[in-house]
Amino acid sequence: MKLKIRRYRWSDLDTILALHQICLAEVGLAPGDGVYYDDDFPRIQELYLACGGDFLVGELGSRVVAMGGLRPIDSETAEVCRLRVHPGFQRRGFGATMLLALEERAVELGFHLVRGDTTLNQGAALALYERHGWREISRRQVGDLVVVYGEKRLRRGSDRLAVESADALES
Repeated sequence: MKLKIRRYRWSDLDTILALHQICLAEVGLAPGDGVYYDDDFPRIQELYLACGGDFLVGELGSRVVAMGGLRPIDSETAEVCRLRVHPGFQRRGFGATMLLALEERAVELGFHLVRGDTTLNQGAALALYERHGWREISRRQVGDLVVVYGEKRLRRGSDRLAVESADALES
């Protein structure tokens, strides 16, 4: 089944907040651990959409199973935030599909660089970013967690991101 990606709607709020919490719990993390928080969720319109970024959700049928946001850092750089895939739907290429959609959207919005972070105990996320050309730029100890910061330079090609097709990743 193909993941349908669309823009966030206000009616998605409870669903994506629950998805965020489920995904963090799956890897032993929780909001308030010093790295992860959830106070931006009620402010998606303000923090992502109204300031030149975006927030996407991925659906299978009518069920939201994935999400991810783009939050502008400056006119050249956006942060990839909240990239999540429900544990019951992982290992199907949906994380890669969401990441590529976010990178393509960043190019459409005029960004040339994306940055993001994850923790060492999120091995699947680290591998995903590495497979898609992200490079580690630093690490920082935050409480009991090691946060890994990464970035990727975006290339334009006929107004589309010059990366692998999301459809090719699903096969």
